[in-house]
Amino acid sequence: IMLVALVLLVDGTLSPVDGAVLMGGMVVMTYWLVTLGKRSRVSDPIAGEFDVVVPKGVSTKKALFFLIGGLVVLLASSELVVWAAVGLARAFGVSDLIIGLTIIAIGTSLPELATSIVSAVKKEHDIAIGNILGSNMFNLLAVLSLPGLMGPQAIEDAVLTRDMPFMIILTLTLFAMSYGFGRAGTVGRFKGALLLGAFIAYQLNLYRGWI
Repeated sequence: IMLVALVLLVDGTLSPVDGAVLMGGMVVMTYWLVTLGKRSRVSDPIAGEFDVVVPKGVSTKKALFFLIGGLVVLLASSELVVWAAVGLARAFGVSDLIIGLTIIAIGTSLPELATSIVSAVKKEHDIAIGNILGSNMFNLLAVLSLPGLMGPQAIEDAVLTRDMPFMIILTLTLFAMSYGFGRAGTVGRFKGALLLGAFIAYQLNLYRGWI
């Protein structure tokens, strides 16, 4: 998915056609995951946890109310985050791209971080990995496609020459670390520390301009 996104953006523009391709990929991926989930639901231990956590007897009207209310709060808070981030960027003379790669990216990823930490503490590693993979696929397909569908968007050269290559390299590194090569793959504390160190180095590079 990352390579497809890189190919679509290599011309320096996120066009409506690019957005349509990415959104189409999102539809295909969602259909595939739903189909796969139905086949494995009987033996899926996560389904049993949902039955315990999700309250029973919730009416459709109440569920819709919470859904719409949650979406409204989410949209309002997202708008507030963007407004504050742009204000900080202009106050400190930092480009919008850098703010998006740092403050906004970290801020919007906090719920995912919390989910992964709780899953790791509960020894439910599949949930943690699924959360990471699902979030990245959703961001690349759905989130990236919407600006393109709204109109052509110019892409800075740094995104193609610095940010996306780093994302691909880091993803391949994670795959190499977690793949068991015939044994059970694991990502222990040492490997996790290396990945965290790479992220910190990348963030410092954005502000120091080493690369």
